[in-house]
Amino acid sequence: MTDLAGTEAAPSGHHRITVVVGNPKAASRTRTVAEAVAQRAAEAAGLPTYTPTTIIELAEVAGSLFDWSSAEVKALAGTLSSSTLAVVASPTFKATYTGLLKAFLDWFPQTGLSGVTVVPLMLGGAPEHALAVEVHLRPLLVEIGATVPTRGLFILDNELEQLDARLDTWLEQAAPALAASVGAVAARQQASR
Repeated sequence: MTDLAGTEAAPSGHHRITVVVGNPKAASRTRTVAEAVAQRAAEAAGLPTYTPTTIIELAEVAGSLFDWSSAEVKALAGTLSSSTLAVVASPTFKATYTGLLKAFLDWFPQTGLSGVTVVPLMLGGAPEHALAVEVHLRPLLVEIGATVPTRGLFILDNELEQLDARLDTWLEQAAPALAASVGAVAARQQASR
């Protein structure tokens, strides 16, 4: 797990952004795109620029995902569940997300991501798989309690060179929903204090 801001945990009442990378290869294009999406989504949601961002590379803990006593995976799950905003990303394998990502998300109970605004992201080489993010990944995230206020984002390999323009187009519709979702969670947290 890498914390880009150099802190281990977000203090109570503060925001954290988490990127979960379900690519079996570390330091992948999936991670690069997911980090860009997280930065742009955080800006659109109105999160402060100093908000810590944590990267969870599932390839680094692949051997522990089925060890239900793993303190490392439990800590990663805790990081995700305590986030304000998350990007959950996977390459498209056999028209869906990776088994690696599914194994990690199995750590969460039905309300495990309650209060977390999540952007589902998938990368793929063929446009006919574009619905995989909506048909497969989004329902799984909703099942474990995530708030998914926008359509999932599917990025084709041939769109990577125009990623900023592609994200601009997506954010035209997604930005208000992201801001409303993050704002609603912040208001609930403030009211519960």
